[in-house]
Amino acid sequence: MAVAFAISIIAVQAQQARTITPFDTNWKFSKGDANNAEQVSFSDAQWRTLDVPHDWSIEGPYDRGNPTGRGGGYLPAGIGWYRKIFTLEEADAKKLVFIEFDGVMANSEVWINGYHLGKRPNGYISFQYELTGHLNFGKGKTNILAVKADNSIQPSSRWYTGSGIYRHVRLITTGNIHVIYGGSYVTTSDITPGKATVHIQTTVTSELTGKQQNATIQTSITAPDGKTVASTETPQKIAGDANTAIAQQLNVTNPVLWDLDAPQLYKVVTKIIVDKKVVDEITTPFGIRTAVFEAATGFWLNGKNLKIKGVCLHHDGGAVGAAVPLSVWKRRFQLLKEAGVNGIRTSHAEESPEFLTLCDQMGLLVMDETFDTWEVKKSSAENGYNLNFKNWWEKDTRDIVMRDRNHPSVVIYSVGNEIHDNLNDSSGFHKYKMQQDLIHSLDPTRPVTMALFRPAISHAYENGLAEMMDVVGQNYRENELIAAHEAKPERKVIGTENTHVLSQWLALRDKPYMSGQFLWTGFDYLGEADWPKVVNGQGLYDRTGTPRAVAFQRESWWSDKPMVYVMRREQNAGAGDWISDWTPTDIDTYDEARIQVFSNCDEVELFLNDKSQGVKPRTSDNASPRTWSFPYEKGTLKAVARNSGKVVAEQELKTAGKPAKVVLSVDKRAIENNWDDVAYITATITDENGIPCLTADNKITFNITGAGVIAAVDNGDLSSAEPFIAKERWAYKGRCIAIIKANANSGKITVTATADGLKDGTATVEVKQ
Repeated sequence: MAVAFAISIIAVQAQQARTITPFDTNWKFSKGDANNAEQVSFSDAQWRTLDVPHDWSIEGPYDRGNPTGRGGGYLPAGIGWYRKIFTLEEADAKKLVFIEFDGVMANSEVWINGYHLGKRPNGYISFQYELTGHLNFGKGKTNILAVKADNSIQPSSRWYTGSGIYRHVRLITTGNIHVIYGGSYVTTSDITPGKATVHIQTTVTSELTGKQQNATIQTSITAPDGKTVASTETPQKIAGDANTAIAQQLNVTNPVLWDLDAPQLYKVVTKIIVDKKVVDEITTPFGIRTAVFEAATGFWLNGKNLKIKGVCLHHDGGAVGAAVPLSVWKRRFQLLKEAGVNGIRTSHAEESPEFLTLCDQMGLLVMDETFDTWEVKKSSAENGYNLNFKNWWEKDTRDIVMRDRNHPSVVIYSVGNEIHDNLNDSSGFHKYKMQQDLIHSLDPTRPVTMALFRPAISHAYENGLAEMMDVVGQNYRENELIAAHEAKPERKVIGTENTHVLSQWLALRDKPYMSGQFLWTGFDYLGEADWPKVVNGQGLYDRTGTPRAVAFQRESWWSDKPMVYVMRREQNAGAGDWISDWTPTDIDTYDEARIQVFSNCDEVELFLNDKSQGVKPRTSDNASPRTWSFPYEKGTLKAVARNSGKVVAEQELKTAGKPAKVVLSVDKRAIENNWDDVAYITATITDENGIPCLTADNKITFNITGAGVIAAVDNGDLSSAEPFIAKERWAYKGRCIAIIKANANSGKITVTATADGLKDGTATVEVKQ
């Protein structure tokens, strides 16, 4: 029986039952293969000392001849070795010890003191090994953890993967009876304003072979405000050397829901008690919410019908490669939310655990995708997951779902992207169904889809495959998906990958049954580009976070906040790209300005040097940009947007003079001395009055003093093969960036940017405790 009170029924002895120790610092690293590097006697004295997460591929150099090719962005791959020496207290000898990796790229093998723990081909998978029985304890006794990451089998991916231990590592100790990896599963039901039922399933195992012990599973729920709101305990006999699943149920009164605007998170705290001692303890964050896909009306969150306005994201963070500090993702998510985005598709592999936690915390809906290929290869990735699917799909899928199923942000799984296996025969049906069935067995609360590729060719809409899918997903060709639903209205449908064009937005907006769409892509990503390009440039934002025109167009469609954004054709009389400035390259020949304005407001009035160029209401489709054409005059172009006659948004563009100085801006004024925290320094070349000079391409050098280092530099040029780990970068469209980290616990970081013939720019960042 569930009891709602804050004090446990059983008084337990205070002790630290489970310890989680970050294991990121002081690794030795060597690029290239090394015979016997797993052995304790091997000397790594000449190896480089570094901290992980670490991606050695991003260090370059770029080379058109690199075997990664267009998919891997022409960056290097190969074999890398990591070794870490560590000690353990004598008291730990009575505990179980595990090592947990969030991701190693790729084909990782792990040894402890020369003992081979295992291999994982898939570089995106989080995994755990038990070290118990292979360790040395006590003063003066050391242990050697060795990791081989082999990314040499190329081409392995249609996009950049990175190489090495590129995500976090941690050491875990527990008692002999403990919760298994991924063994805490929390779901909710019967949600009303007054009450919600919380179901907790805890899977426990015992290392005491042949013995059965009496244990108590003590569980409490902590509300978002930190108060304990319910608790219960269950006596349980734990069999030796076997898994035991314990089901518990608690009621939460007056629940606060996890929602997009208020992503409230609860926590389940589970303690395993034996003889009044806590032998293991884990905390599981979760959210109380309902998420439902309906055939006729699309997606519903907490009883509210809404469209999933999503983007696809790859796992790289631009200049930092695959080893992405969490604050990089936070900055990106903030930019995407400002444009009206509320969903993320993890294309086409597992993101890091903290990526999903951040989606939980920031209120983003997630399509959690597993694989890009099954058994049939794809171009530019002939040696990809297709080599491993047959032997590893079940283990990988199981680990993915058990790791991710408590995240309230995850609302749907996808088991494949544009799969090239034959989906018009029984083998294709079986491959899909075996994955969907496994996911349902591990997490029956969420639907499964896949991103169908040209279903008119695979006949997925006629041969019965679509009927097997919980939600039918299709990449592009929205009219086919619309026709598939209207032919069989019982089908639930979602756009799994979409372009930025107006017609595809209208297909979502105007069809109630369309659950959502995911744009390709939210941010530019490394790879999938033809030389001399090294970056795929289809993002709403480039890899530095600079928005493209499509970002403002999307904001005008997806955001509720009043906005206005002015663009002109770069060249005379409507030629060239759309840009947002008022400084033609050749003013003398630029006589006819073609203008488009993105806005979600009732009317927009355009002024050139304070002279009105006319007022334009919303277009007939309530989505197309408003356009003007008039003779060019240098000076000031101003757009004024109004709702019900009231000015709610404005933008000005001014003609720039000659480049005169470098101006630095910072995305935040304080950072912590933490691997996951960085600050972005943006260098903009302006004239004397501070007006950006978007045609300037000076080389900018960054110098740093104080309590920090330059982690990377970058610009938005798709064809730039400059090194990221450097102190200088050519400006592209008048801008480049430096990413900085703290290297002390307090102090000030000062960054100065210099360029020949321009005044220096300076910015400061505080390091906070």
